[in-house]
Amino acid sequence: MPMTIPVLLISMLLFFVLFFGIGFLLNMLLRMTWIMAIIYPIVAILIVDKVKFMEYFTSPAASFSSLGATLSNLAPADLVILASGLAGAIAAGFTMRYLRKKGYRMF
Repeated sequence: MPMTIPVLLISMLLFFVLFFGIGFLLNMLLRMTWIMAIIYPIVAILIVDKVKFMEYFTSPAASFSSLGATLSNLAPADLVILASGLAGAIAAGFTMRYLRKKGYRMF
């Protein structure tokens, strides 16, 4: 069943806000500005791929080829939703940089 426009827009907004919030909290607690932007690709792979995380270390060739096949079979709507999550993580990093530059201290 194809995804409708309202569902796509709501999903994009939810992913943006979710990863912006997680990134903002991680930045506040760990004082690492770009931590969520670095972690997000791993989270996206865990969301998309059906391979267990340890299999990337025990049988990397099969795991990465499976990941490539899975990523190439994603619908454009799914890619847009995942990209909006990455945009939220990056926006959290820029927001924390701006706040620290203006003198705000968290914890």
